[in-house]
Amino acid sequence: MNSRAEDRASGLDTAKLAIAAFLLVSGIVAFYYFEGFSVLLRVVGLLLISGVAAVVALQTERGRALWQFASDARMEVRKVVWPSRQETLQTTLVVVVMVLIVGVMLWLFDLVLMAILRFLTGQGG
Repeated sequence: MNSRAEDRASGLDTAKLAIAAFLLVSGIVAFYYFEGFSVLLRVVGLLLISGVAAVVALQTERGRALWQFASDARMEVRKVVWPSRQETLQTTLVVVVMVLIVGVMLWLFDLVLMAILRFLTGQGG
């Protein structure tokens, strides 16, 4: 591909992204401008305009790359071996027990330090 074709494609992609941004901003402005209408209608309108803006943005090279990235990420999530319910409960129980143990240890350490401080300063009974 020569540089002229790349420049034209890049310029067209920039124009498409600008159109998508304009659609999105105009949808948000319209959402607040027509506040007298039903919220349901305004939300549906905003969602439609956002969808059109997304379709326009996905027609660019960056949009296609983003869609490919999302597809690849979804495929990788499917490959993950998720823990069973029992493994999740056991891990959660271990974490809760460790937090309690560390909390009690810090509380006892604080009591000892406070007693030493009171002894050194002569405060307390």
